[in-house]
Amino acid sequence: MSAASAAAKAAKRIAPLRLLGTDEPSPVTIELPAATSDFVLTCEHASPRIPKALGTLGLSHTELSSHIAWDIGAARVAQLLSERLDATLIMQNYSRLVVDCNRLLTAVDSIPRRSEWVDITGNERLDAAAVAARQAEIFVPYHNALHGLLEQRQLDRRQTLLIAVHSFTPTFLNVSRPWSIGVMYRHDARMAKALLQLLRRDKRMEVGDNQPYGIEDTDYGIPIYGESRGLPHVGIEIRQDLIADEAGQKTWAGRLASLLKQASELLSAR
Repeated sequence: MSAASAAAKAAKRIAPLRLLGTDEPSPVTIELPAATSDFVLTCEHASPRIPKALGTLGLSHTELSSHIAWDIGAARVAQLLSERLDATLIMQNYSRLVVDCNRLLTAVDSIPRRSEWVDITGNERLDAAAVAARQAEIFVPYHNALHGLLEQRQLDRRQTLLIAVHSFTPTFLNVSRPWSIGVMYRHDARMAKALLQLLRRDKRMEVGDNQPYGIEDTDYGIPIYGESRGLPHVGIEIRQDLIADEAGQKTWAGRLASLLKQASELLSAR
């Protein structure tokens, strides 16, 4: 049973608690659902939005606008990349501080109580109903949508190349990060090695090989949808100062669209 299915069943056993209002956005957006390419894009940390019922989680506006709440720039890069590749994109529309859709529900940071230097006081001492509401109304719909898309593509005998789009901070806990982009993978390096080969041709960039992040046992997206299904996949992390504005976002979307097409061709030739 998947974590999303288990969360849905657990929520039914707990007294219902409504989290999202009828006037609030859906937890998931699917862009270009009828796209024709082999690529499927995901962006789990697309938004800093907090449900109204949760207030500010005890955080300031500045903190809620910062990287602790979302992957700055990643959503717009993913949207532009979706257009350039003619690829379906699935985005999660609430902050990872509410529930992280790229973590197993059993992970310590599924609902984080601290991020870098910041204590998330609104996530402390949550009861079972509060946790279940976040899982049932945000985590489960996002993963049901992605699972359904991949199931339908399998039924249609369509090839799928799974690309997870993220961004990272130039510094973390006062440690500088020199990489322009990081490529993430674990057991299956097919797509990652092809993309690394292509990225390293540009000597202006420092390219991270599972830096500053790699795939962890508590991650959800790549392990569940890439590794478990045997789909060629890669996680992409772009440094946030490079995609903080529209010009940078367009530059990186164009660059990655070209490189991912080339990487796909390299895979096909092997």
